[in-house]
Amino acid sequence: MGRLQGRAAIVTGAGQGLGEALARRLAAEGARVAVADLNEEAAGAVAASLREEGAEALGLCANVTDEAQVDEMVAAAVRTFGGLDVLVANAGVLKAHDIQEFPLADWKFVLDVNLTGYFLCARAAARVMAAQGRGSIIQINSKSGKKGSFRNSAYAASKFGGIGLTQSLALDLAPYGVRVNAVCPGNLLDGTLWTQSLYEQYARKWGITPAEVRKKYEDQVPLGRGCTYEDVANVVVFLAGDDSSYMTGQALNITGGQQLSP
Repeated sequence: MGRLQGRAAIVTGAGQGLGEALARRLAAEGARVAVADLNEEAAGAVAASLREEGAEALGLCANVTDEAQVDEMVAAAVRTFGGLDVLVANAGVLKAHDIQEFPLADWKFVLDVNLTGYFLCARAAARVMAAQGRGSIIQINSKSGKKGSFRNSAYAASKFGGIGLTQSLALDLAPYGVRVNAVCPGNLLDGTLWTQSLYEQYARKWGITPAEVRKKYEDQVPLGRGCTYEDVANVVVFLAGDDSSYMTGQALNITGGQQLSP
């Protein structure tokens, strides 16, 4: 029996990367998982894989910036599972530019996905959870929600806003027994963004090897390594379950000491 046995969960942006890892971990802990992603084929493939492993899983196509699609995503999960206990708002994007050259379209895109998308998903989930008198909403935030990020103003703004939204929703929903928290990972140095893009980009920019780029970022962390999907999943499972029943409105750092509280 897992710690989340029988609970119904939605994970957005779960067709690959961190979202997929979180969906798999929730399923391993006994949850029934709706795998939601803009990429319908990827969401379906992850859900099918989970079913092959014995989990109850549903693949859903959803654009988190589309109000109607988000409402249908939650409704589909409730129709299938009979309720909703956990929402992991993981879907997110990053567009990096110097502020003097930051296109307005890119700024709006990042804020729309990372902040408005979180709002829409949380609102839809809250309507179900408040009526049930229980539930846990978890936003995947970032260390950039605690400290400004070089040439990443839109991303940092969206993540700072996400923490404010988390705290506000926690106050709104506490009377209904619904908890709202965020997790703030450090650099996921083994994640797809780094392995498929950033190592090579930074290596070319700085004239060093990808291995030296990794070492440069690891050296910034007191515990001497990057954040892993498992590190994030451990905290998500904690926040989704009963062990965190007295916690709401928190933004927990998972940074190996790189970002200290608050």
